[in-house]
Amino acid sequence: MKKKKSSKKYSFIGQIYQNTLKLADVSRSGGVKIKKSEFKQMLETEFLTAAKLSAKGERVRFPVIGALVRKEVKARKAGKGVNPFTGEPMAIKARPASKKPRWSFPRSLKDTFADKRYW
Repeated sequence: MKKKKSSKKYSFIGQIYQNTLKLADVSRSGGVKIKKSEFKQMLETEFLTAAKLSAKGERVRFPVIGALVRKEVKARKAGKGVNPFTGEPMAIKARPASKKPRWSFPRSLKDTFADKRYW
């Protein structure tokens, strides 16, 4: 019998929420205070954590703005080509396989940018 991986998916909002609760101080009057510098540091740390997880291959979702994922780029052989502007022959360098970040936007954001009413 195979065991299922019990890997918990990374939740950007969940981590921000938990860390904000840790940073928050409640005053006697019931107001909540968070130092701006601590909050900024916490946000930077979470974005860095999300980027590292994405580099490992996990899809990290950021609400409203999109998702970050790793893309596998195939290797390309060297070859010959023609410069389209001058017509001169040129050599095209070989490219090794690599892994690059890819950002995907949600449909709602794409529709907002496509709507000319907001231009």
